[in-house]
Amino acid sequence: KTDSTRVATLILAHDGNNRAYPDLGIPEGHHYLSHHQGDATKLEKVARIDAHYMRYFAEFLTKMQATEEEDGTTLLDNSAIVYCCGNADGNRHTHENLPVILAGSARGRLNPGRYLNVPSQPMSNLFLDLLEPIGVSGVNQFGDSDGRRVLA
Repeated sequence: KTDSTRVATLILAHDGNNRAYPDLGIPEGHHYLSHHQGDATKLEKVARIDAHYMRYFAEFLTKMQATEEEDGTTLLDNSAIVYCCGNADGNRHTHENLPVILAGSARGRLNPGRYLNVPSQPMSNLFLDLLEPIGVSGVNQFGDSDGRRVLA
């Protein structure tokens, strides 16, 4: 609301986090549960933890959508929010087919409300793709990126 920052990062937990969720009735650690070996009980608990975080994410987006900007658009309209995880399958520590949510339209420069199944590529390609829509130009490489093609 104060326009004091244009970029922010929030990490909910590091990859090796073994936090328990007693408030959800889950006394085991998250990391321990993620090594589920196909155990249905562990998978159900991981799903409950994921749903817990998604509720907070949905609440965050709802608040952004309810925050009106001076020009009548919303804070969400003028943002690009990436929600993701570093592992697609915690049991195997796979980094392919990562689940990623991109919310907001970056002042109409992004096309939200669609599902993209992109070919295997560095995650940093997405971050490189996001620079121009948020007003950063002239950057041709970011981390291990090998091109701009995620959002095309």
